[in-house]
Amino acid sequence: MYQIDAFTDKVFGGNPACVVPLKEWLPDDLLLKIARENAVSETAFFVENKNTLGLRWFTPEIEMDLCGHATLATAHVLKTILDYPSDKMIFETQSGELIVTVDKDLITMDFPSRKPVPAELPKLIREALSIQPSDVLKSRDYVLVYQQEQDIRNIEIDKHLFDQINLDPGGVIITARGEQYDFVSRFFTPQASILEDPVTGSAHCSLIPYWSEQLHKKEMVALQLSERQGKLFCADKGRRVLISGTAKTYLKGTIMLD
Repeated sequence: MYQIDAFTDKVFGGNPACVVPLKEWLPDDLLLKIARENAVSETAFFVENKNTLGLRWFTPEIEMDLCGHATLATAHVLKTILDYPSDKMIFETQSGELIVTVDKDLITMDFPSRKPVPAELPKLIREALSIQPSDVLKSRDYVLVYQQEQDIRNIEIDKHLFDQINLDPGGVIITARGEQYDFVSRFFTPQASILEDPVTGSAHCSLIPYWSEQLHKKEMVALQLSERQGKLFCADKGRRVLISGTAKTYLKGTIMLD
C-alpha cells in the first residue's frame, strides 16, 4: 500500500489518498474494510489488465463513482514507484474510460464534464451554512456560488444539521472567483467521517465548465482552500475537462490480512 499526497508538491499538503495494487479484485466488503482502516478520504484499488487498468475508489463509508485525487495518486504510484512503461494510462472505472498522462512531475486526468444547472438548495443544507450563497446549482454535487473568496475562507458548517441529509455519493461545493487564482473552492460531504475533503478533483468536473463560462477562459488555475490546500491546473474541453496536478509519496507499507 502507498499513501500519496495529491495536488501538492510537498508532503502534508494536498489530499492524502491510499493506493492498493491488486493482482485480482477482492470482495467488496473487504475493500471497504481496508478503506475504513486506512481512514483517509479515498482509497484507490487497481488491477492491471492487458492494455488497461481497472480502478475503483472507496471512502471509509461507500464506493465512489469518481475520484480525482486518488486517480492522480494512482498514476503517481504507477509511474514513480512501479515503473509503468507508458506515459499514458487508461483506467476502466464506473465513470467510463479515464485517460491519464504523465509529463515529468505533472499528471493530467481527462475526466467527464459535469456542468451544473440551477437547483433548489435543501433546507437542511441552507440552515447549516453560516453564509448564504448567491447562486445554487447542481450536478452530482451541489455547487454554491459566493461573491468573494473571503466568504469561502470564512464559512462555517453546522455539522449537526448538515449530517441530517444524505447526498450519496455527492457533496457540497462552495466556490467564488479567486483573488490570486481564477477560482477557489471548498468541498464538504454530509454523513462522512471526514467532513471537509482537502482537495477534490471530481468537484472540478463541475467547477471547470461553470467558471470557464463565467470567466470566458478555457484554461484556468484553481485553489482549493482547505487547511492543507491544493492547486489544480484546469482546462475546459467541452464534453471533457482536463485536471492536472502533482503528487508526493508519503508512505509505503504492507497490508497484513492474516
